[in-house]
Formats: sequence, C-alpha cells, structure tokens
Amino acid sequence: MAKKVKDPGFGYNSRQNAQDIINDDGSSNVFHINRKKNMSDLYSYFIDISWFQFFLLIILAYTILNLFFGLIYVSIGIEQITKPKGSFFEDFLNGFFFSAQTLTTVGYGGIAPKGITANFIAAFEAMTGLLSFSFITGLLYGRFSKPKANIKFSDNIILREFKNERAIMFRLMNSRKTVMIEPEIKVTLSITKKDTKGAFKRDFFTLRLERNKVMYLPTIWTVVHQIDEDSPLFKYSNKEIEKLDAFLYILVNYHEESFAQKVYQIHSYDFDKLELDVKYVPSASFNDEGFTVLDHDKLSEVEKM
Repeated sequence: MAKKVKDPGFGYNSRQNAQDIINDDGSSNVFHINRKKNMSDLYSYFIDISWFQFFLLIILAYTILNLFFGLIYVSIGIEQITKPKGSFFEDFLNGFFFSAQTLTTVGYGGIAPKGITANFIAAFEAMTGLLSFSFITGLLYGRFSKPKANIKFSDNIILREFKNERAIMFRLMNSRKTVMIEPEIKVTLSITKKDTKGAFKRDFFTLRLERNKVMYLPTIWTVVHQIDEDSPLFKYSNKEIEKLDAFLYILVNYHEESFAQKVYQIHSYDFDKLELDVKYVPSASFNDEGFTVLDHDKLSEVEKM
C-alpha cells in the first residue's frame, strides 16, 4: 500500500490547474510579495542571472554613468576639459568620451581637465570606475567559481510495461565530460485531488526507485519507478495516470570533479509530458575504434514498444 509522506516544503493546499512550484530547470516558480531586500540579495541576483542579462546590465550601467558624467562636464562648461565645438551635441560627445576615458582610467591625454571643478569631478569619477570594475571582477569570479551541477534531463517521462508490470521512467546525463561520482537521486510524486469539501489538496509520496544511487556515471542513467502494489500509482490505469494533476520533483546530488565538492540539481516533470507505451532509444554506441560515443541529441528520443 502506498504511504503518504509529509509535506516536502511545497504546502498541502492547491487549486485546480495550479502551476508547478518548481520550474523544469529547478528554479523557483513562487512569486514573493512584501519581501524586504538587502545587499546580499543584490549579489545573489547578479550571480544567478543569465550571462546575457549580466553583460547587458554592465553595458547599460556603463553607458548611463558616462551619459551622467558627460552631462555634468557640459553643464560646468566644456572648456574646462577641451575646446568648445560650438554645438551642444559635439560638446556632449567630448564630455561623454572623456568620461569613458576617466571611468576606465585609460586617459589617452587628448582631453584633460583644466579647472578645479573639472578635476574634482574627474577624480570622483575615477574612484567610481575603480570601485565599479572591482565589483564586476568579483562578480565574474563568483559566477565562474560557483559550484553548479550541469545535469541534462530528458524532455519527457514515459510509462511502459516493465518486468511484467508497469514503470515510469525518465533519463538524465551529465552535460560535462567529467564523470559523475556517486550520483544519488530522490523523486517525490505530488498528486492534486479534490477533497469531500470541494477544496484541492496535494498528496506527497516518495517513489521507490529501481536504483537511487550508483557508483559513478559516465553516460546516461534511466531512472525507473516500478508500479507495483506499493506504488501510489498502482490503483490507476495508464489513461488515468496520463490525466492526473501530478508532478515529479527530483533532487540529484553527486561529487563534481570540476569543483572538487558535492553539487545539487533540482528538476520537475509535469505529467503533461508523459508518453505511453514507448521506450527510449539507445544514446550510447561504439565507434570503429571501440570507444563509447554518447549522443546528447538522443536523450529524449523514444520509439514505439
């Protein structure tokens, strides 16, 4: 008989067509309101955003700073750094480019501050530039050095016959060329149902897996939950399982050679991604020299039973 487990942190309350709490990539799908922010949140934000967003923000901040100081140099009189050109736009461009040279401490020498006010502003801007680039350097190091798993999960989960019974399966692999050492996996099933009062509630079950730990993993791991009498899915037909309002929450941890420490990755599957009566095609094969070849594009590829 399937045994319920305590709430793993998602809450028992639910509603019809409730969104997944964990995104497919393992990130949180929870909206926060009335949350107080602090400086540590800023660091976490810059560490966790994508590389595109990171460099876009740097370029925007760099441009805005130069626009700001360029306007200041024009407002105090462009003659304090170079000879006026006679138009606001040309004077502003000189102020903008002088600001860029000062902020980056390049200092070509073609334009230089002459007045006390201009020297004071340039000195303050140079300090701002040094602090800014030190901050960016620290963030770059933090982004590169942050221990992070790089596990790729199959896009689908499958339900098929297995050992005279049925089983739910999905596959995972390491996207890096390093070997996953002692990978361990935990899978929690969440099923949303309507109770006798008409309210929607979540039930949680820890799924028993064919194997929840291996010594090391150089290729692909097919994770299997056999639907026997102890499975929470045993009482459902294949079609009923396909229509369940259910999610799989997955936690994988292993020793990552690149960082010389244990790393974790979270993933989730909506049962909308369930495919019936198919099997995964082999992703690993041998070349003419006898070496194992792993095809990443075949991770989610299936064929009919």
